[in-house]
Amino acid sequence: MPLLSDLSAPEDLANLTDKELDHLCHQIRQFLIEKVSATGGHLGPNLGVVELTMAIHRVFDSPQDPILFDTGHISYVHKILTGRHAQFDTLRQAGGLSGYPSRDESPHDWLESSHASAALSWGAGMAEAFHLRGDPHTVVVVVGDGALTGGMAWEALNNIAVHKDLRIVVVVNDNGRSYTPTVGGLAKRLAGIRTDRRYDPTLDVVKTVVQKTPVVGKPTYELLHGLKVGLKDILTPQGLFSDLDLKYIGPVNGHHLNSIEIALTQAKQYDGPVIVHCITKKGHGYSEAEQNEEDRHHAVDAMSTVDEAAPSHPSWTSVFSTAMLDLARDDSRIVALSAAMVNPVGLGPMAQAFPGRVFDVGIAEQHAIASAAGMAMAGLKPVVAIYSTFLNRGFDQMLMDVALHQLPVTFVLDRAGITGPDGASHHGIWDLAILGSIPQMRVAIPRDGETLVATLNEAISDDQHPTALRFPRGEAPKRRAPVRQVGSIDVMAEEDNPTVSIIAYGPLVGLGCEIGQELTKRSIPNRVVDPVWALPISDDLLELSGDSHIVVTLEDGIDQGGIGQKVHVGLHNHGSAAHVISYAVPTAFIAQGSREKILADLGFTTSAIVDRVVENLP
Repeated sequence: MPLLSDLSAPEDLANLTDKELDHLCHQIRQFLIEKVSATGGHLGPNLGVVELTMAIHRVFDSPQDPILFDTGHISYVHKILTGRHAQFDTLRQAGGLSGYPSRDESPHDWLESSHASAALSWGAGMAEAFHLRGDPHTVVVVVGDGALTGGMAWEALNNIAVHKDLRIVVVVNDNGRSYTPTVGGLAKRLAGIRTDRRYDPTLDVVKTVVQKTPVVGKPTYELLHGLKVGLKDILTPQGLFSDLDLKYIGPVNGHHLNSIEIALTQAKQYDGPVIVHCITKKGHGYSEAEQNEEDRHHAVDAMSTVDEAAPSHPSWTSVFSTAMLDLARDDSRIVALSAAMVNPVGLGPMAQAFPGRVFDVGIAEQHAIASAAGMAMAGLKPVVAIYSTFLNRGFDQMLMDVALHQLPVTFVLDRAGITGPDGASHHGIWDLAILGSIPQMRVAIPRDGETLVATLNEAISDDQHPTALRFPRGEAPKRRAPVRQVGSIDVMAEEDNPTVSIIAYGPLVGLGCEIGQELTKRSIPNRVVDPVWALPISDDLLELSGDSHIVVTLEDGIDQGGIGQKVHVGLHNHGSAAHVISYAVPTAFIAQGSREKILADLGFTTSAIVDRVVENLP
């Protein structure tokens, strides 16, 4: 029997027997369970696409035939089949294998953006370029049914449908889930196929026909397509995809390798766009994942090799979750929206208690934000809770639908700042620059659980402005009480006639206090302040800090357009001669690694900052 370690390229699959391929699929599943449990990562989705990915690589000629994944977290099997299995011990580690496709790793990786619903547009553009250049290769787009809840996917399909000569095969990986079960009308339509009692016996007939078809003289596309049209008409009259006038093969059992290969071969032979609809099961082959009804082990944390104490403080997300539930009980006008991430952002308890007031819109941030604007206009108090990195997708709606109309929508941004192992596409470092460019927007950065609750209450009570809160992944620090307040500013530590003012935001307040203590040891008087409400920059902050010789700002967002730049301009406009030293994340794509290590590498350490302050003292 072939061993997984023997694989170095997709062409190694070409001459394997059915028995050898089945054995290899089993090996890959066991390999994924072992390796991903150790490093952390997207386990369930990849267990569900083992046969599907193998079939794609046996039928198509990667990398000449580009294979695009939407989203990229289902690319682990693709990485294994393209010779990267030996690197899986480094998955999602600093300097190691990315958890998403990466052009630096392999020529087989074309598209490394991991935000959903965009790959069909990429595929359409690439197929159009191939057509214009006379390139005969086919573009393959593997798109999950969860990604099809995003409007951009349907914009792409709408355009693909009118270009009949594009060589593009759209493989719909239909497992009924994104993070949790897929929502919306599309989900109900596809579920109608998966759950129809006629589906299994009819599919068995198709499988039998496929298996008995000799290799020489395989059925033409028209014959197989005709069979599938008949099946589709039985199960879903006026089928979803044929209504777009797109050729359709399916549904195909996504865990039966031979069936998938036949369908993909016929799709490849057709000189135009084809959709191949594959039914898969998230977590397939791993009973623990299959029985997990919440998310089928969508993503697992790294397994610890030592005994670890229980977390000493609740997570930021859990603090928000409890606060939202309490607020919702007290005010029936409060509603919440999320984009296919209700549980990860902490809205699960509210959804259970008030199911009619929590809206999962699917992977559709733009719709979520514009819909929240409509809710606010009609008298509700909407809270849009999403990961910080996904806020980028809804900028126009924040600007033109929320802020232009001065609507009191509250944005709660989880996983803000440097987030760690998911890398460049998932660091939440763009939000402060984006939010800071929106008129009327107020932004709070809580430093601990208590300030999170307080700022959330204030944000939802604000009937005049859009507001936003941001916090990182992980535990919320223990409470830090201010020594006094100056207007809206919390003064965390203070000496007479401070030479240095340290302005620290959110979870970096702890670092700011450590810097202040070290400066005190060196007899350098200083003040440490937390503005809490970071944007817009307040006059209280500028007046309080402007008399110092040096002002240090600490933020975990990008430097260009960040808070530090705004403080610098504000001090100058107030006539302050203070020298501003801004610590922020470079405006760059930051690779994966732990939050602590990345920030340290960027200079966010007490010793480095104190040394720089000392160098700039008058």
